[in-house]
Amino acid sequence: MQSIYYLYNTYLADTFKLYDKDDNGHLDSKEVDKIVTQMMQAAEYLGWDVTELKPVLRDMLKAIDIDSSGTLTQQEWIQGGLNNIPLLVLLGLKVAEKDGQHVWRLKNFNRPTYCFVCQNMMLGLRKQGLSCNCEFINDNLFYLIHEHIFNIDRHSDCVPLGSSHCDCGLLQHHILPPWAICAIFPVKDTNPLLVFVNPKSGGKQGKRVLRKFQYLLNPRQVYNLDNGGPNPGLQFFQNLHKCRVLVCGGDGTVGWILDAIDKADMAIRPPVAILPLGTGNDLARCLHWGGGYEGSDLTEIIKQIEKSILVKMDRWSLQVIPADTADEGDPVPNDIIYNYFSLGVDASIAHQFHVMREKNPQKFNTRNKLWYFQFATSETISASCRNLKECLTIECCGVPVELSRLSLEGIAVLNIPSMHGGSNLWGETKRAEKLKKRQEVTVDPDALEMCSQDMNDKLLEVVGLESVVEMGQIYTGLKSKAHRLVQAAHITIRTYKTLPMQIDGEPWMQPPCTVSLLPNSARSTPAHLKDFQWG
Repeated sequence: MQSIYYLYNTYLADTFKLYDKDDNGHLDSKEVDKIVTQMMQAAEYLGWDVTELKPVLRDMLKAIDIDSSGTLTQQEWIQGGLNNIPLLVLLGLKVAEKDGQHVWRLKNFNRPTYCFVCQNMMLGLRKQGLSCNCEFINDNLFYLIHEHIFNIDRHSDCVPLGSSHCDCGLLQHHILPPWAICAIFPVKDTNPLLVFVNPKSGGKQGKRVLRKFQYLLNPRQVYNLDNGGPNPGLQFFQNLHKCRVLVCGGDGTVGWILDAIDKADMAIRPPVAILPLGTGNDLARCLHWGGGYEGSDLTEIIKQIEKSILVKMDRWSLQVIPADTADEGDPVPNDIIYNYFSLGVDASIAHQFHVMREKNPQKFNTRNKLWYFQFATSETISASCRNLKECLTIECCGVPVELSRLSLEGIAVLNIPSMHGGSNLWGETKRAEKLKKRQEVTVDPDALEMCSQDMNDKLLEVVGLESVVEMGQIYTGLKSKAHRLVQAAHITIRTYKTLPMQIDGEPWMQPPCTVSLLPNSARSTPAHLKDFQWG
C-alpha cells in the first residue's frame, strides 16, 4: 500500500511540474510568486490571519533554497516541503479533517465489522469506529479501485491511510473533486454544482434533501442556508469560470440566492436551477421544475439540470415613495422583483397569513393551505379592498390606465405566467400571435388579447382581480384569466389610502405612496429551463 510519505512526495513533484512553466527544472522568482499567491488564497479559505502572511511565506520559500541560488530545484522543493507542515497545509495536504473526500461518523456496529484499511476487527464499547456512506473511492490495500463503495468502516487511526484520488463516478461533471478544494490544480472538464438548501422549506423535506446532496456530491458543494446564508458558498466558488447553482427551497429562497449572486463578485454569473420545496413555487413552475419536490431520485434531477436549456429572465426595480414621509408604514421587503407585485385582495390574504404565522409559528408547520383558505373566506366576507379604483391610479409609460368601468379588489403586476401557486392570471395567447412586434405600452383591450407573456421581453403585464372568488375560479380552471389592463415597460401606481401589498409573496401594509416599477439596470438573470416536468 502506498505510504503517506510517498503520496506527499508525488504530490509535491506534481505541484513543482505544474508551476515550472518553462520546464527548465527550476522555479524562478515569477513562478515562486504564483505559488505564494495560491498559498495566500488557501490561507484565506482556511480562516488564517493573512495580514502579514505574504512576507512570511516568501521567507519560508527562501529558506528552502539550500544553495541560495535564487531558484528552487525539484529536489529542494520536495525536501523542503516534506519538512514544512505549513507548506503542506497551504498546498492542500494535511487538511483531510476539514475537506476530506469522506464524511465520517462515529458508529456502534451491531455485528462483527472489520476495518477496510488494516482488516482488523472493530473492538470496544459504544462508539467503536468511523463509518462513511459517501460514494467516493477507497483502496483495497493493493490497487486504487475507481468505483462506488458504500458503508466504508475504519479505525480512527486508519482514516489518513485512505486513497486520495477518485474519478467521482457517474456525477463527475457536477462534483468538485476533493483534491481540488485548495485549487492547486485547475479543474478540467467539470461544471460543478453549487447547492443551497433551505432546511426549513417543505417541513422536513429540506433537511432530508440536504443530507442526500451531501451524500451525492462533495459536501463542500452543499450549503445549509441556516449556517451563514449563501455567502460562504458563493465566496468558495467565486473564482470558478464554470459552475451551476441549484436552489432547494421556495420562491423566497430563490429570490434570496439571486440577490446574493448579484452582490457577489463572481468571475461569471452562474445559471440557477430550482428544486422546489413546500407550496407555491411559481418561478419553479414557470421554468418547468414543477410545483414541489415529491421524493424523486436526486441523481436523475442532477442529470436533468445538465440537459436543461439556459434562458434569461427579466428583473425589475421597485421604488416606493411615501406621500407623507412621517408615515412610513412597514418596511418594504425587497426592491427587486423577479415574479410579481400585487396590491389589494390577494396581498391582504398573504398579509393576514404572515401576521398570524409571526405570532404563532408552531401552528404553521403542515397546514398552511388550510390557513390560506380560512383567510380567503374571511376576506370574501369582509371585502376589505372593494372599490379599489377609488383608491389608486395607474400610469404606464406616461399613458393613464382606465379603471372606471371595472369593479376590482386587486391589482397584480406580472413578470412570470404563474401566481398563487399555479394560476396564470394573464391567460394563454395563441401561438401565431406571439410573433407580433412588442410595443413599449399596450392598453387597447383588443390589442391586449393579442399580447403574450415572456419573462425575457422587457415588459410587465398588469391584470385586475374582481374578488377572492375570481381568484379561485382561475386557479381551478373555471375561468381562463383575470382582466387584462396593460402591458408596458414602465409602470407607476399612486395610492391614496393604506393598502396591503406584496412582492414575490412577501407582504406588508403600505400607507399612501407612489410605486414605480422600472427595468433593473443589471443584466438579466440566467436560469435553467427544463423541457418537461417531474413529480
